[in-house]
Amino acid sequence: MSEATAARVSAAAASVTRARARRTAKHAAPVARPTLEGFGPVLDARARTLILGSFPSEASLRAGHYYAHPRNQFWPILSEILGEPLAGMPFEQRYQRLLAHRIALWDVIGACDRTGSLDADIRAARSNDFGALLRAAPGLQRVLFNGRTAGRFEPRFRGSGLGTIVLPSTSPAHAGMRYAQKLAAWRAALVPRPASVAQQGSAEPSR
Repeated sequence: MSEATAARVSAAAASVTRARARRTAKHAAPVARPTLEGFGPVLDARARTLILGSFPSEASLRAGHYYAHPRNQFWPILSEILGEPLAGMPFEQRYQRLLAHRIALWDVIGACDRTGSLDADIRAARSNDFGALLRAAPGLQRVLFNGRTAGRFEPRFRGSGLGTIVLPSTSPAHAGMRYAQKLAAWRAALVPRPASVAQQGSAEPSR
């Protein structure tokens, strides 16, 4: 074989090798995304009410705090209901004020894979350890779920004898309900009317 022929054969072999490598790379399994880790609970033994979300948004994960997206309505709603300017406080102070009202905070999902912030894109979700939470807050009486994704866990807590309510999501992605409607639903859950008032209200004629 002449040197020129050998060079052509070598070049052809190299071309085949490159083409095979491109095909292999094209059909190779995608590299797994790193698992996202959520936050620990805001909790102490005095808690009577637990608010459970789904999983922190990208904005919250970057900030390292619950409901840190500027358009999430969680903190404005809690501010109005509790009569405190929570939305303007540093996050650690917000948590302390929630605990003072015997309100704990956590998410149903402790880790997952997700691109973006939508609950619909959550994959490989790992739930949090609710048994440990219930042991840490033995006086817990009710659980409020922030949105339908979190609400999928409602039967677990109802089965433990706790009061449960699935509330409209405070996420900016849940734009189908006006702020005033969300506020009314959350207020009714967090500030239950006395039984006598509730009975009077149920007796009123519809309008």
